[in-house]
Amino acid sequence: MVSEKNGIFDERIRMEKLIPRHNDILKELDEKGHVLVQDLCEKLNVSSVTVRKDLNYLESLGLLFRNHGGASKHVRYAYERNVDEKENINVEAKQNIAKAALQLIQENDCIILASGTTMHYLARMLVNFGPLTVLTSSLRVAIELCNNPNINIIQLGGEVRKSSTSIVGSISEGILKQFSCNKLFLGVDGIDIDFGISTSNAAEAHLNQLMIECSEKVVILGDSSKLNKKGFGKIAPLDKVDYLITDSDICDENRVALEEKGVTVIVR
Repeated sequence: MVSEKNGIFDERIRMEKLIPRHNDILKELDEKGHVLVQDLCEKLNVSSVTVRKDLNYLESLGLLFRNHGGASKHVRYAYERNVDEKENINVEAKQNIAKAALQLIQENDCIILASGTTMHYLARMLVNFGPLTVLTSSLRVAIELCNNPNINIIQLGGEVRKSSTSIVGSISEGILKQFSCNKLFLGVDGIDIDFGISTSNAAEAHLNQLMIECSEKVVILGDSSKLNKKGFGKIAPLDKVDYLITDSDICDENRVALEEKGVTVIVR
């Protein structure tokens, strides 16, 4: 194990290896979170070959992550996590997002609440709401809603994903096709301008696709950590999304790009 003293020394040596152009790239990355090779070429007045070599070098130092066409400050691939672990991540942001989502629900609506920790918070906030019909793939959401006598709950049946305490598979898909709902409230693992919305599980992604098909409006509940990330299973392109409710850490560039795709961005 490297001692703290040696670690500080190694960090100083590493930073001394950077030339001014490298620092310009890192500054741009800090400001935007993600940079494109083409944009860096124009800003730094160098060739794409030079920029790619710079990005590869900076990645070797652990200062950024390379991806197609550019680089990002954080890993852009969304990995599957257990729901218990997710419960302790960005709690305040998720609660605020759930409060904003509540404003989009009206009495006598027929809505879908998909799986995810933000859905758990939303379900708890519906304790005095109603009358309302809620169709859900989440076991935890259904249990939360049982506390409200004014909510009619339709629990999808099928295979249980223990890591997310939610239902997936052909049985749930067959049941879902029998319904038409006002709004879908959907949590995702990744939101990417080009790739669209995605999740880390292919079976869940397919179920979410069917949820979109049977819903008039699609509302994504996703904190800003989900932006510029992709999960294994693509759910839909952004033109299928009506609203994104997120937190105030969303950057102006991402917000503008989403709005240009026709998504109404609500920041809380």
